[in-house]
Amino acid sequence: MEQTRPYQREHYRLPLPVSYPVMFSDAATIGEGLVTNLSVFGCTIECAGTVPEQTILLLRLILPDQKESLPIEQAEVRWVRGQQVGLRFGHLERAPNLRLHLFVWDRMIERLQSLKQAGVPLSYS
Repeated sequence: MEQTRPYQREHYRLPLPVSYPVMFSDAATIGEGLVTNLSVFGCTIECAGTVPEQTILLLRLILPDQKESLPIEQAEVRWVRGQQVGLRFGHLERAPNLRLHLFVWDRMIERLQSLKQAGVPLSYS
């Protein structure tokens, strides 16, 4: 009998909920939406229009850490469910990649500190 194992992510993901504006485009599409889930390898966005799976998009994330948008030159549409679109980031230039990693890491540290202050026991297993 095949044993199932619990689903585990291999990378940090911001604690939910998040809501950051995003603009996206490709040769046939220009749109905007909200990032509702973010990691250093991808995100989920909510948008009014539909985007076909496997489309490669150019993204501009509007994050609260700086006035300039965070450019992501390649984001592949991995799945679409209604108005939600799952994206996997392709190659990022060095500076945007570092900014994204630092942004996600800083939010994770803030979340851990708030849980610690609230007296929530933390498990690191």
